[in-house]
Amino acid sequence: MKVPFSGNNHSQSLNSKPVVTTTRTTTSPGSSAPTTSSYKPKSDLELCGSHSPVAKKVIPTCATANISTIRDDPLQLGDHALNHHFEVWDSLMRELGLDDDSIPISKPISQLGTHCDQQYSSIPEFPPVSSFGSSTRFEPSEFSLLSDITTTYSTAPLSHNSNIIHPFDLSGEIQNLNNNNLNVGLAYVDELIRLAECFETNSLQLGQVSLARLNQQLRSPTGKPLQRAAFYFKEAFQSLLSGSTRQTHPASSSEIIQTIKAQKMFSGISPVPMFSSFTANQAVLEALEGSIHVHIIDFDIGLGNHWASFLTELADKAESGKATPAMLRITAIVPEEYAMESKLIKENLTQFACELNIRLDIDFVSISTFEYLSFKAIKLMDSENVAVLLSPAIFRHVGTGFLDDLRRVSPLVVMHVDGEGQMGFEAPSYRQTLIDGLDFYSSLFKSLEAANFKSSGGGRGDLIRRIETFLFLPKIMEAVEAASRRNTPWREALVTAGLRQVRLGQFADFQAECLLRRANIIGFHVAKQQEEMLLCWHNRPLVATSAWRY
Repeated sequence: MKVPFSGNNHSQSLNSKPVVTTTRTTTSPGSSAPTTSSYKPKSDLELCGSHSPVAKKVIPTCATANISTIRDDPLQLGDHALNHHFEVWDSLMRELGLDDDSIPISKPISQLGTHCDQQYSSIPEFPPVSSFGSSTRFEPSEFSLLSDITTTYSTAPLSHNSNIIHPFDLSGEIQNLNNNNLNVGLAYVDELIRLAECFETNSLQLGQVSLARLNQQLRSPTGKPLQRAAFYFKEAFQSLLSGSTRQTHPASSSEIIQTIKAQKMFSGISPVPMFSSFTANQAVLEALEGSIHVHIIDFDIGLGNHWASFLTELADKAESGKATPAMLRITAIVPEEYAMESKLIKENLTQFACELNIRLDIDFVSISTFEYLSFKAIKLMDSENVAVLLSPAIFRHVGTGFLDDLRRVSPLVVMHVDGEGQMGFEAPSYRQTLIDGLDFYSSLFKSLEAANFKSSGGGRGDLIRRIETFLFLPKIMEAVEAASRRNTPWREALVTAGLRQVRLGQFADFQAECLLRRANIIGFHVAKQQEEMLLCWHNRPLVATSAWRY
């Protein structure tokens, strides 16, 4: 089977959306904590090797630290690594003739923060996860649409002649509240749900009628977050209905440039990307502590920028004399059309690792090859310790069956990072995917607006549109295309494969809280649901990170 890029020649439910009111407090870990009250972790790796570390130098103020003090703060270390990583991207793009300086980049989070030399905070617990059924009702706050939605809703099917109030069919309620202003009605959401149900019943002609109405109601991705999210879902359904083969990955060098720039913008204004990478990286670092031969199997490498801080931590550990320099291999499972991105990722990370004196090999395996051969498509060595990173994207592509073969890889840790709200997770369908997606993306877009306002005073609406178009629209397209596929829920599949969920380390709590203090954007907070760590926008989880082991 042909792979469109060369391999390495070396040896090689959150569906239950509980409404939680949290009051953030910052406390010392107390007598049960493994550190003293004066201890301030120096780096991700510093905490991994000992449960009773000695007191270290106090972490400097985030806003004032310079390069000489960056290594005293793991988050600044990550900021520095990610910024340097994107600089390498810019350099590589210029070398390849792909440079595009037309998109100004906002200042990174590291320049937005406040003082972060505090001890671990107590993170609130979410109630245990549970499935929801047709009788479940949700509060309006779950949608972050308090100005639009004025009542609760059920998951009853839409009926044109029914007296039951549909979840989004609230025109009567809105009219009762404001007879003089009906333009805040949610008719376009009503119509979107009709369109989704047309796919459920294979009523494609009725779907064309709904789509025609939606094209009149949603002409562009403008307006409130819900309206923009609805526009992108309309585009996804339109692509599916027309049978077009619209790419969910960049198809040209120009689109790749725009995607890289959008990712750079997103990482610069929002804590979401860094939360995802830091919590996963920390768990991997702890699991692989002391390992010399390290192999990471990444099922969602994206642009690879999340490995910049990981490489920097390995270099920092080696430089301090606390460990032998690790030999790192990364195997990325990527789409067939990822040839140019694969080349950039490999050159970028290899160059960055070389500057840090880290031996790094990168291999790429196409999704179709992995689907056919499972883990036999991945080169493994007897002497290496393995970590695996999963995301919802791989389950959309190949299902969950490959998890039955995961034991042969003998991973020390398996990380699952969900940054998509697990749309349609419990009962996959077009309708449920749409409802979950509008909930998730309207919240995510609202958090983007707040982050943009914090960064630029709200004057960069074009920045938000670029992020939404190049980062999130492709994810929405993929989710809608996969909505009808029936797979075992990933959590159930992991348990069936013999894995058990484990609690993330205490330093991950510290990192998350420090990151949010530095971002200083009202509305973000960290919570826990069982063993998962969640980054929430108000009451809506945006990212859920969990660690699993045999």
